[in-house]
Amino acid sequence: MRHGVAGSRFSRPTAHRNAMFRTAVTDLLRHESVTTTDAKAREVRRLAEKLITRSRAGTLHQRRLAAAFLTDEKVVKKLFDELGPRYKSRPGGYTRIVKIGPRHGDGAPTAMVELVP
Repeated sequence: MRHGVAGSRFSRPTAHRNAMFRTAVTDLLRHESVTTTDAKAREVRRLAEKLITRSRAGTLHQRRLAAAFLTDEKVVKKLFDELGPRYKSRPGGYTRIVKIGPRHGDGAPTAMVELVP
């Protein structure tokens, strides 16, 4: 039974799946929006919201945990210097998912994940 098991496997080995989401979340925080499939967008949103919540605390421990997940030190700096203070008074809901439509080629439903202003 799958009691308490969150997330999906996306038909990928664990290392590939973790790398895929680390780069997607890093790109989301760098560019403040990313376009991907609908299912991946929901997973990216879940991971990005956790990181932004960490950045609101702004402690060294939270910074190191974020740096262990993200793939670029400049994005870690942006997360803690710009995004954390921006969302300091917001109690969650830092991202939004906008559905775009089917992707050309295979028809997969695509969506854009973006940070709210």
